[in-house]
Amino acid sequence: LRVKGISKASKKMSRDAREGVVVVSGDDSKKSVIEVNCETDFVAKNADFGKLVDSLIDVAIENDSKNLEELLSATIDGITVSEKIVEQTGVIGEKLELSYYEVVEGETVYGYNHPGNQIATLIGLSEEVDEIYAKDCAMQAAAMAPVAINEEGVSQEIIDKEIEIAKELLRQEGKPEKMIDQIAQGKLKKFFKESTLLNQAFIKDNKKSIKQYLSEASKDLTVVSMKRFSMK
Repeated sequence: LRVKGISKASKKMSRDAREGVVVVSGDDSKKSVIEVNCETDFVAKNADFGKLVDSLIDVAIENDSKNLEELLSATIDGITVSEKIVEQTGVIGEKLELSYYEVVEGETVYGYNHPGNQIATLIGLSEEVDEIYAKDCAMQAAAMAPVAINEEGVSQEIIDKEIEIAKELLRQEGKPEKMIDQIAQGKLKKFFKESTLLNQAFIKDNKKSIKQYLSEASKDLTVVSMKRFSMK
């Protein structure tokens, strides 16, 4: 039966698996997130698919898998996780794919699953504090999709792109060329404020930034890890 299932699965492996779910699990100091893809929204909401996803993240935690490669080679039901994915592709009837796996550690860690399991976030804080601070940061990351924790975490590629976009818009507005560089730098600062987690306005109180909010718990408290996954 397993061989038959694998044979059926092999015929489906060239299809696109663009639906699926992202799920977070773990303890107070370490959380894991996985993304498992399928072909249709119908299967993504199927109970059997949900059980498979739950079993995969359980295996990841039990084996303390550090990365996707380690998880795929871990054992589940007497076979590897990679083989299990192929097996279940034959059983469920759609191409399945374990596409992402990440781990976040910190003194305080919170994992947030947005309803529907289409968005998941992981936040690690630098100190052991009330979980609400990590939870609020995780929900902020889910809602506002920051590109990095702070300015230092923004890639040069993104910075260059933002400056290029700003300059082009300024030229279209007819701004003098000698002023464009200076204005573009100002727009970059605005981008950092709106698109990096610590600098964003706190969604529960937009009079303060996330950095200011965290300082209420401890003056040196900060975010040391952030992961955000979205199916869309």
